[in-house]
Amino acid sequence: MQINDNVFTNSEKITFALRSLYLSKGYVPYRMSKFEEYDLYAKNKDFLVSDNVITFTGNGGKLMALKPDVTLSIIKNSKDIPEKTQKVFYNENVYRVSKAIGQFKEIMQSGVECFGRISDDDVCEVISMAADSIKLLSEDSIIAVSNLDIIESVISKLELSSTQTAALISAISEKNIPAMSEICRDESVFNVLKELISMYGKISEVVPKLESLLDEFKDFEEILEKLKSDKNADMIYIDFSVTDDINYYKGLVFKGFIKGIPVPVLSGGQYDNLMKKMKRNSAAVGFAVYTDELERLDLSSNETDKEDDEYLNVALPKGRLGEKVYDMFARAGFECPSILEQNRKLIFENADRKVRYFWVKPSDVAIYVERGAADIGVAGKDILLEYEPDVYELIDLNMGKCRMCVAAQKSFEDDSSRTLRVATKFSNIAQNYYRSKGRDIDIIHLNGSIEIAPILGLSDVIVDIVETGTTLKENDLEVKEEIVPVSARFISNKSAYKFKSEEINAVVAGIKALLEE
Repeated sequence: MQINDNVFTNSEKITFALRSLYLSKGYVPYRMSKFEEYDLYAKNKDFLVSDNVITFTGNGGKLMALKPDVTLSIIKNSKDIPEKTQKVFYNENVYRVSKAIGQFKEIMQSGVECFGRISDDDVCEVISMAADSIKLLSEDSIIAVSNLDIIESVISKLELSSTQTAALISAISEKNIPAMSEICRDESVFNVLKELISMYGKISEVVPKLESLLDEFKDFEEILEKLKSDKNADMIYIDFSVTDDINYYKGLVFKGFIKGIPVPVLSGGQYDNLMKKMKRNSAAVGFAVYTDELERLDLSSNETDKEDDEYLNVALPKGRLGEKVYDMFARAGFECPSILEQNRKLIFENADRKVRYFWVKPSDVAIYVERGAADIGVAGKDILLEYEPDVYELIDLNMGKCRMCVAAQKSFEDDSSRTLRVATKFSNIAQNYYRSKGRDIDIIHLNGSIEIAPILGLSDVIVDIVETGTTLKENDLEVKEEIVPVSARFISNKSAYKFKSEEINAVVAGIKALLEE
């Protein structure tokens, strides 16, 4: 039977290519039902990307669920044979809430799982297969590798609560040095963590730095030595900002990136913690390719597109802050004279410096960066806390300083016996703040004139940005609590950083030099 390739969608071609790759490596296909008993996910919520699961009542009255995760099903339905290595691959749909749209979405995954008796050779084989998987789609691809055991070993020297530990790991994943310094009060530990997240490069470049920084990383070093001789060694980079979920993974973790796609297209690692939770004696390592993300990949890119990729794209917030930020970029050596012309253009380029600027609404900068339209940008900390974009937060520019506060009428006294009514346009920040205090609140989302809400009895308090406090005073309000200081932050798309780290770090270095003057 002959079938014309044109009848296949791009996604189907990718799926078949990956299936062929995994079969050639000796992995066997694994098929499963779209449904599982909900109890499996209820007992293992810590290992799910989201707590939200689609459920329904099956025959016999059992509560069933559409699969939000493949690995849990494979481990549950496989035999625990610690003395044997089992290797399977899959092409399955999962059903999760998409952060981008805030709704459930059917997501196609292709991946491999290797469990049972796992050696370093098996781990290296899986990483090499991960590299092969994304290299099938683009030569401009990278596998970023990290090691959670090393991060946990360094953090264990601090006496942190589980909440503080989670916050520190989140800061590490953002390369957010100011946030790390607030949590990590031990200077020697902080310096080690700062050095770890600054390391980004190929194995041969980073291992000598690790040797001078860490007393012991033997297990990781042995794997890296094996990977140095792998055929895909040139596309394997070390990046300790790849943290993933410490509840799920243990030891080595990795992500795959393709140039031009703003999010990871592959994620994997050693998930021994999950195996222990499911009372398995085996070890395990695997990865998933998010084939739905590959819809963004333009397999027919031309030379013009490649030349366009060489530009560093910068999103600037409109207004006085953006003008100050541009001035700083220009003094750091990344000027673009056309941006100073009096016109209504929004995009400006300097072909000599290979830099492109564009003006956007301040609250949209983080979206442009997270979605990959911009490689870097400047956004207020308030926006980052409210929308929680998955970006690197590389520098606190110490510009646009103000405070996120709780304010109310001067006569207001909180009555903890009733629900607190909170008016704000920063609903996420307010909810997170009061959740941390164990306070029951009713959020009233407003887009303007927040100060009038408690005066008219619409709310008890407001959560808003306070700069000078003049508006509060003129309306007989006062600050009751300060939530967090706010200032402008230099942010970067995580995928763009993988491919343009040299250019982005040059901007970072130039701006840091100006800040230190």
